[in-house]
Amino acid sequence: MGGSKFSWVAIQHGPNEKTGSVNVFDLETNSNQSYPLPGRPGFAFRTDQGNFVVGCERQVGIFEPTTGELKTLVDGIDSDCEGTIVNDGVTWDGNLIFGTKDLEFKTKKAGLYFWRGSDRRLFRLRSDQICSNGKVVLPVDENHIDLLDIDTPTKKVVCYRIDTLQGKIISERTVVDLKDDIAFPDGMTMNLAGTSVIISLYNPNPASFGRTVQYSIATGEVEETWQTLSSPQATCPQLVFWKNRVWMIITTAVEHMPSERRADSSEAGSLFLAETDFQYNEEAYRRLTPVFVEPSNSATT
Repeated sequence: MGGSKFSWVAIQHGPNEKTGSVNVFDLETNSNQSYPLPGRPGFAFRTDQGNFVVGCERQVGIFEPTTGELKTLVDGIDSDCEGTIVNDGVTWDGNLIFGTKDLEFKTKKAGLYFWRGSDRRLFRLRSDQICSNGKVVLPVDENHIDLLDIDTPTKKVVCYRIDTLQGKIISERTVVDLKDDIAFPDGMTMNLAGTSVIISLYNPNPASFGRTVQYSIATGEVEETWQTLSSPQATCPQLVFWKNRVWMIITTAVEHMPSERRADSSEAGSLFLAETDFQYNEEAYRRLTPVFVEPSNSATT
């Protein structure tokens, strides 16, 4: 968010809770401001008006933290199936791509969606994902993008070529295959050079640390690993520019962790600040931390 601040979401505030929050953390003061939401969020990005565009339950809307109001942009997501909510997403040039997740984590019924900001139209790109997670958009030309996408149970990063005029996928290929890893790929970003993806791995098994790993897009090989000690369920990486260097924030989860494992995973659910050796590039950094341009009004589409 500029300066020493970054935002993050808490999907739900406990195993039996149905609400979460948008949060703003200040690295300078080591303090956090939490803004409750009326449901469970999957993503939140800051807007040019100082608000957040949020995917929450089965809608996407503009959240005003000062009032707590969520103004709907898109409603009725996955309306033809039960048991899904909005999960991870990405924004660029006033557009959104986001997915949903099956709350039971087993049925291929979750959607992958493209919301086009120019005419506020929603396109369903897929309806057979299970847990739609990490996403990176790479512009190709005026009417095409490449979407790097994770459907967590597949353990693959897939590149979809998307025709943004027609609102459909026109080709796909596997970029990184993690089928031999014990953990599951969750959130994702890129390095500033645009040559590698950085993926947080959610390990549901007992482990002394979690991993966030950088993979070459060209070869799929491991280039760098960050460890989150006493927190095996790493969920999302994000780069921040602070004190004239590039750092990485890594979120982690306590979700579904049995109580008997909590003592060995005492930092589960913590935020981690990790060092990187990335050279700052303003253009690349802004591409990875975009600001969503709010529509002139927030009527439902």
